Amino acid sequence: MIPHFFFSLQAVCSQWSQKIMSLILFAFLVRVRDGLPLSASTDFEHNRELQERKQQLRTISKALVHFPDCGIIKGHQLNIYFVSSEDVSYMSVCHCSLPVVKAFCFLEDLRWEFTACISSSDVALAARPYPFLEFDSTIQKLKQQYNRSGGPALEVTFAEVEENLRIHPPKEISLDDVEFNNGLANGHTEHSTASGHNQRLKPVSAPGILSLVLNILCGSLNVIRGAHLIENTFQDDYEGIWNVVAFLLAFLCCALQCHIYLFHSPLKKLKSFALLSVIILCNLYLLGMRNTWQLIFHVSVASFSTLLTLTRKFQDRTDDCGV
Repeated sequence: MIPHFFFSLQAVCSQWSQKIMSLILFAFLVRVRDGLPLSASTDFEHNRELQERKQQLRTISKALVHFPDCGIIKGHQLNIYFVSSEDVSYMSVCHCSLPVVKAFCFLEDLRWEFTACISSSDVALAARPYPFLEFDSTIQKLKQQYNRSGGPALEVTFAEVEENLRIHPPKEISLDDVEFNNGLANGHTEHSTASGHNQRLKPVSAPGILSLVLNILCGSLNVIRGAHLIENTFQDDYEGIWNVVAFLLAFLCCALQCHIYLFHSPLKKLKSFALLSVIILCNLYLLGMRNTWQLIFHVSVASFSTLLTLTRKFQDRTDDCGV
């Protein structure tokens, strides 16, 4: 009877220990704007679902700018919880038996601990993965505290988080949302104008090189004529000052046309047509100083450059920044 009682007690203790230790399994801190990993807890468990959730954490971290500040991704037995604040996202993998409010209490305590140790400027200047490995010990202590007691040390934290979740409930995100936003972050779907700086333009084509050379030629002619007129303008009491302005303005527009063709720019279409219009107006103003063929040449080069700028497309690229 004693051995039977001993084995029963051992089984109960083992189940209870497993239940306690499986509340919070993993914690992960990343920078929101680019998904740079900042710190993470040490992983002592290697079950299959945990590895899947950790992979999803890495996927989410690459597209946090497309997610809300507070969210849940539910799994079979393990859920992902995350809270983003001041360009840092605090993420955890917890057992589904852990109440939602306690999971977010853990993230709130984690946020307080991190902001007390690490300044926002240090986060912004971080250039390599896991620059704050020393914070791992703090994460481990906080995990142990929650896994032993099942909740925060201070009741005020529980009350504040519970009230905040009642007013601003976390958004439940599906795995489809994770895959879609990861594709968005990696350039596999069309970006909006706001995120266009993350895209890469297709390589410069042969016509593009020709337009750049012609634009440089036109710009050089404009600046040479403008510089030559400056000397005459000073001698003639500034009578030709507006001709100088027209030449230099046309030169500036040629330079900007080269820049817009080579690099992505928001409102590209509007800027391209504006530069073309200014070049045409400048050359019309300088008609008395240029013959018809010169005028046609400068306007044709500007039009050709505008056409190539508007037709240059983006190429897909994979985000190879490892987490």
